[in-house]
Amino acid sequence: MQLTIERSALLKALGHVQSVVERRNTIPILSNVLLSAGRDTLSFAATDLDMEMVDQADATVQVEGQITAPAHTLYEIVRKLPEGAEVALTYNGDDPRLTVAAGRSRFNLPVLPAGDFPVMSTDTSGTRYTLMKEDLARLIDKTRFAVSTEETRYYLNGLYLHTVAEGGIPLLRAVATDGHRLALAETPAPEGAAGGPGVIVPRKTIDQVRRLLDDGSGPVEVQVSPQKIRFEFGHASLTSKVIDGAFPDYMRVIPKGNDKQADIDNTVFKGAVDRVATISAEKSRSVKLAFELDRVTLTVRNMEAGQGVEEVEIGYSDEPFEIGFNARYLLDVAGQITGENATFRFADPASPTLVLDPGDPGVQYVLMPLRV
Repeated sequence: MQLTIERSALLKALGHVQSVVERRNTIPILSNVLLSAGRDTLSFAATDLDMEMVDQADATVQVEGQITAPAHTLYEIVRKLPEGAEVALTYNGDDPRLTVAAGRSRFNLPVLPAGDFPVMSTDTSGTRYTLMKEDLARLIDKTRFAVSTEETRYYLNGLYLHTVAEGGIPLLRAVATDGHRLALAETPAPEGAAGGPGVIVPRKTIDQVRRLLDDGSGPVEVQVSPQKIRFEFGHASLTSKVIDGAFPDYMRVIPKGNDKQADIDNTVFKGAVDRVATISAEKSRSVKLAFELDRVTLTVRNMEAGQGVEEVEIGYSDEPFEIGFNARYLLDVAGQITGENATFRFADPASPTLVLDPGDPGVQYVLMPLRV
């Protein structure tokens, strides 16, 4: 294999695929990236056996061929090369190493045979649709903060992506919950999405997709089957297994009859929560909200650090009551509100609270209260 490639093109493609590779691997080949030199292109592939990332870049190929090389090492070398450099990659059977050369720099990297590299099988069944980049980014951004990190309930360790029909209109919906809070975002379902299988997309896959959305442009091709999901971004594609499990019936959690409503300036409220939470106990992060006519008083008491109190003017005209929340969860939700105000709907201090964003009617958040 022998080729030359521009540093920026090599760095971008390597940056995409090496992020899939785990830092510590018991299987040596999984630490490597598969390099395939074909006609005027260099293709890259990396996998952790649950997810596979593929990308390609234009190159001047003198000798076609395939080999695998350490992904993170190769990426770091290319990253540190001077901008605008032409990088030469050379491998032949006489020297069991990949030579990376640019200007006066020269590196020799250990290799493993391309034939040993595991390739994820493609799944042609399921549904296929095209989603605008902005719509997919919104679905992810509005919900992924609520994905559970507890491995015990593995079926909550991802984003539940599925289609529903509301009033005869098909919607593509993303839902995440960790049992303490829930985030839901939806967008009109693209053509071909309705009736497709609902899948739980793993957290790591979601993070990789979001990173690709920042780098790419144009629409995203999505292919969904009961076992796998595939995202195609121009030259790059990401194929992932989905979590094998049943996502809970989240509609039962979303409160319907919460009759107390508070309209709160989101920026002011976010700042107040952040300030009083400075002295909250690290474990519970509990903040008490006391609602009265057109105001809410935020209180944090900590046996060791003292007490923090702040009053915020709001729109509220129902009976006074108190409720407690985890300050971190309040800040996470406040960070997703796009409008000036956030609408909180309560039933009582022990029941789930619904948070709505008047600036984006397609999202809903549910927070479980804490005992204060």
